[in-house]
Amino acid sequence: MLLWASAFVVIRGVGPHYDPGSLALLRMLVGSVALGVIAAVRGVRWPSRRSVPLVVAWGVAWFALYNLALNTAETQIDAGTTAMLVNLAPLIVVILGGLLLGEGFPRRLVVGAPLAFVGVVLIGAASSTGRAAAGGVVLAIVAAFLYGGSALLQKHLLKVVDPVTLTWLGATSGTVALLPWAPRLMGDLATAPLPATLAVVYLGVFPTAIAFTTWAYVLSRSTAGRTAATSYLVPAIAIVLSWMFLGEAPTAVMLLGGALCLLGVFVTRLPDRTRA
Repeated sequence: MLLWASAFVVIRGVGPHYDPGSLALLRMLVGSVALGVIAAVRGVRWPSRRSVPLVVAWGVAWFALYNLALNTAETQIDAGTTAMLVNLAPLIVVILGGLLLGEGFPRRLVVGAPLAFVGVVLIGAASSTGRAAAGGVVLAIVAAFLYGGSALLQKHLLKVVDPVTLTWLGATSGTVALLPWAPRLMGDLATAPLPATLAVVYLGVFPTAIAFTTWAYVLSRSTAGRTAATSYLVPAIAIVLSWMFLGEAPTAVMLLGGALCLLGVFVTRLPDRTRA
């Protein structure tokens, strides 16, 4: 979650130099190579032929379509509104995970996830510029459903594919799907300053390769709802990182929202007394 939060800060800095599609492609090119190294060291365990189409579909949805929708949405609406809309995803995972994966609706999730979402709303309202183009709103909501659906599908796939192999194959599939933006990427690479390009390389190695590998590891050992709910840490961490690196001091309302995010995530991680 720390690495994913840092991605929001970095993307904001490189946005003026890279098109949403070329940004996604360069990030995934670097991420796929880094994940390939991790998979080679860890050992690749190929999935069954029957699982391959689903793995490819998951990778295209999660690593290509989600990135495109999110990057494009942020060019049309402000970051606060985007954060509020995209963070519908953990609630979607909690609801669908209970209905489709048999995870049920533990009280800690029913209380903690909405509480954390209220925190996101406060952060978004405080940071919003009031600019909300209809197209950007639709794309942000699409990104939320892609996130939620991908998390649920990934939980299903982890039953038959190990986390490292699944993440590498999915990222590679997403990279291939983004290749139509290769000509635009070549143009952006020629004009973008070196620090911006290095920042995108950082996105590929850390928030993509490392963060998605650790996410898959946790998801394979916990429910989809509880794992997704931890992503409510991201807005709270992003506030601190923006303050440290961009000089964007948070308001009192944003600090309150961050506190609610932390409290909500804490509630979702409480042990199950019944099971104990």
